[in-house]
Amino acid sequence: MTVKTGPRLRSGKKINFYEEESKVISFIICLAILIGGYFTYGKVVEKTFAPDDRETPAVKINDGVDYVVLPQWRLFMIQLLNIAGLGPIFGALQGALWGPIVFLWITFGTIFAGAVHDYFSGMMSERNDGASISEVTGIYLGGVMKNVMRVFNVVLLIMVGTVFAVGPAGILVKLITENGGSGIVANTMFWLILILVYYFIATFLSIDKIIGKIYPVFGICLIIMAVGVAIGIPVHGYKIPEIWSNFTNHHPAGTPVWSFMFITVACGAISGFHATQSPLMARCMKNEHQGHFVFYGAMVAEGVIALVWAAAGCSLYELKDGLSVALNDVIAQGQPAAVYDVCSKTMGGIGIALAMLGVVACPITSGDTAFRSARLVLADWFKLDQDKMKNRLYLCIPVLGVGAFLGIGNSLGWFSYQVIWRYFSWTNQTLAMIVLWTASMFLVKEKKNYWITAVPATFMSAVSITYFCAGSECLGLSTKIAYPVGIVCAVVFFGIFMFAANKAKAAVAK
Repeated sequence: MTVKTGPRLRSGKKINFYEEESKVISFIICLAILIGGYFTYGKVVEKTFAPDDRETPAVKINDGVDYVVLPQWRLFMIQLLNIAGLGPIFGALQGALWGPIVFLWITFGTIFAGAVHDYFSGMMSERNDGASISEVTGIYLGGVMKNVMRVFNVVLLIMVGTVFAVGPAGILVKLITENGGSGIVANTMFWLILILVYYFIATFLSIDKIIGKIYPVFGICLIIMAVGVAIGIPVHGYKIPEIWSNFTNHHPAGTPVWSFMFITVACGAISGFHATQSPLMARCMKNEHQGHFVFYGAMVAEGVIALVWAAAGCSLYELKDGLSVALNDVIAQGQPAAVYDVCSKTMGGIGIALAMLGVVACPITSGDTAFRSARLVLADWFKLDQDKMKNRLYLCIPVLGVGAFLGIGNSLGWFSYQVIWRYFSWTNQTLAMIVLWTASMFLVKEKKNYWITAVPATFMSAVSITYFCAGSECLGLSTKIAYPVGIVCAVVFFGIFMFAANKAKAAVAK
């Protein structure tokens, strides 16, 4: 593979691109597959679930707080904001360290795993009165898994809320200082506290007071920003490398593709966090037929956004000896610097403005619903009706208190943001694995095709266990041990599922 220096921009800065094979074909093909997947495989998934005209929780319960009927377009925008945030942006940039092979994971991971996961997590919740995913897991996998998922979900959601509070605070400070600002508004702690106060309000109030009104606006900003980056890449002379010409590992640290890339690019391909968010919209759907557009469609949209940002990471930064050194240097400066740099390179001043609006607002809109979901998980756990204000306060105060402790601790140097992010990534994919197994058992009991969830569940089991064995923040074992252990565990999980499935079939037959 040869890298050469391309023409200069008007600014005089040289840009770098690959040889003549760089014709954006890979990117266009992956984009077409993603969009086509919504209309083809998405319909297969929907047909397998078989939505009907039964009364939905939003109509049946309608408490004016969490169960509120919303129009379909608003459901889609809120779901997109709930599951997106910084995930498909920064995660995709980190995934670009491995090179354009990340396009394949984003594309096929979204269609066959992520969107399937999101659809079933939302629709299983809808079929069970909008129950949180931990309660849904208990219904289909038993009481032990329900309790495990309750703890797992609350921990994950608080980490997500913390990550999506610290990230935007850092971006705001970066933007302010880059433009000559100073004083208290250039202080991370100031913005962090302000964001946490907003989180408390959004977590406490009914879903249509703030979330239902402002999310569609920010969803449009997220989409515009992705379109701007996509257009800015060729307009400014950058070239997106082809997969077939660069089917090698470009990671500067030599980090293996398996299973590190699959853990790093979570929200842009498959993420268990989405399963904690889907019940929010499952409580607001007017009919089951909206699920394909709201759940499967929002995940495909996120996959498109991740694909754009991964393409930016692969094309905007020069390779050194075939490695993504320049991109790694930018990422090492933190999320604010990386996002700011991509937006300014592809869109100039407009990009900076969009970065301020979109990349600050979007993670905040995932953070507030993360804390909201944590409240609802605890409410389901302890059977506390949320139409009563005092019950919401009982849960909001401790949940936001822990989030504030972690966020402020990070700002004071007590905790490493990157460590929190890595744990967030692993718990993300582990939760996705559990939800896919839950969906598989749901399909078994419904006498439907469970292979569409069992196959990605097996795959994600191998991903999650392998990373747990090899990741430095986990066991840190050699890949020679981690790889076979991950595969063996995935096979064992599949065997346990088949045993349980056959047992369930036999019970139904009797």
